[in-house]
Amino acid sequence: MQFINEGLTMTIAPGDTLPEATLVKMGAEGPEAVSLADHAKGKKVVIFAVPGAFTPTCHSAHVPSFIRTKDQFAAKGVDDIICVSVNDPFVMKAWGEATGATEAGITMLGDAQSAFTKAIGMDFDAPPAGLIARSKRYAMVVEDGKVTKLQVEESPGVCEVSGGEALLAAL
Repeated sequence: MQFINEGLTMTIAPGDTLPEATLVKMGAEGPEAVSLADHAKGKKVVIFAVPGAFTPTCHSAHVPSFIRTKDQFAAKGVDDIICVSVNDPFVMKAWGEATGATEAGITMLGDAQSAFTKAIGMDFDAPPAGLIARSKRYAMVVEDGKVTKLQVEESPGVCEVSGGEALLAAL
């Protein structure tokens, strides 16, 4: 692991195990807690994160890239594609419906308190844009809880190495 933020935060890296984290999704009865470790156990999953639901690059580029490539990931043995954003489950549900991600079978999970995002060292602040304790843009492949591939964008407004096509090409 690499130390960043003056040694206070660890950045997750290939070979690392996902930390224990509880994210939230909308279920039939309302918000439901999702243990990310339990969800990933025994599976090959793709987790991609965005700075915010409905924000321009996230909405027009990042989510659509995984909708386009979902079947290709499935053909490579990926069991689930998970979108994580530091938003509440109500926003994630609406965003999944608005983008077609939910219909495509992408799991939309909110990291409302930014706990998972901070635990893996992917948090950042952009006060002028109103983004506080948000996630950097990245995509990772996780096999049975262990990170096997991680691609992080240099800038939150760019979706190049973390997009569906780029991650697929790296597999």
